Amino acid sequence: MPGISEGRFVVVGGASLLGSHIGEQLLASGAREVVLLDNLALGSTENIDFLLADKRCSFVRGDVLRLNELYDAMVDCDGVFAVAGFLAEPMRANPWLGIDVNVRGLQNILEASRHQRVKKVVFSSSNGIYGAVGNEPNTDDSPLRWAGMPPALILYCASKIMGEGLGLLYQQEYGVDFLALRYSAIYGERQHKRAIAVTQMVQAYERIRSGKRPVIEEDGTQVSDYIYAGDAARANLMAMSSEASGAGMNIVSGVDTSQNQVVELVLKACKSDLKADYYAAPSKLLLPVETKLGFSRARAKELLGWEPQVSIADGIARLVTWLDQNRT
Repeated sequence: MPGISEGRFVVVGGASLLGSHIGEQLLASGAREVVLLDNLALGSTENIDFLLADKRCSFVRGDVLRLNELYDAMVDCDGVFAVAGFLAEPMRANPWLGIDVNVRGLQNILEASRHQRVKKVVFSSSNGIYGAVGNEPNTDDSPLRWAGMPPALILYCASKIMGEGLGLLYQQEYGVDFLALRYSAIYGERQHKRAIAVTQMVQAYERIRSGKRPVIEEDGTQVSDYIYAGDAARANLMAMSSEASGAGMNIVSGVDTSQNQVVELVLKACKSDLKADYYAAPSKLLLPVETKLGFSRARAKELLGWEPQVSIADGIARLVTWLDQNRT
């Protein structure tokens, strides 16, 4: 398997929250060259300008739906991190493009990797592949439970399952080593505002800094599993360096955190004594209401030796510090 030190790596979706953290850790780990490829459809290079100051790091404007742009970027590449993808809310707005990016886009990444003899692809999947998890045991082998879910979420979850299936096919048929990392809600410095579960963190922060009460949907007991972006990035590097291949695994905190707790932690990090208001949002795309998740990270521990290091309290404190530093 490709070691990080002295390797050449391409991060597809490299200007994103997770992509920028992967790039940062690759450089810190001694990579010979890091290529951050992104079409900038959802942002700019602002998040990665500090990385591009390192001569080992370069930016390529490219799109997963244009196969030739992937071929060119992957010349002499040791490993590819397939981060680019549509989330659920954009999927609802443009399902045709969302399915195209999440399925055909990943196939293009795998095809370019096959032809350029890339040793390994690490795919950004999601624990959305389990659907409405309920109170069932939620292991790395849980099935998709999609009955009653909003259509856009069904499409998103199914597109990630398709992505994992494509990766396994290329691993078995063509020998491209492949691992799928199923993240819970990723948050951290350089946070975007498109992820459903994490949006509340940034919205709460913005209201608090404007002197307004933060707002919470419904009764605030809905829980999510939040994983700090630096921990998720570290899992990517460990996956790339490992001997493991042909598997999918949860990259999660294993801790259920309610919306009420998230807002409390943002208030604490902001040193605010404001109180939250509650509201109903019937027109918004909501996650299935869960009060217990209990995601297992056993396979990531077994195959990679990975465990999260940053607690939700510390992670939110880091996010608030970054938001304060970048507030306009």
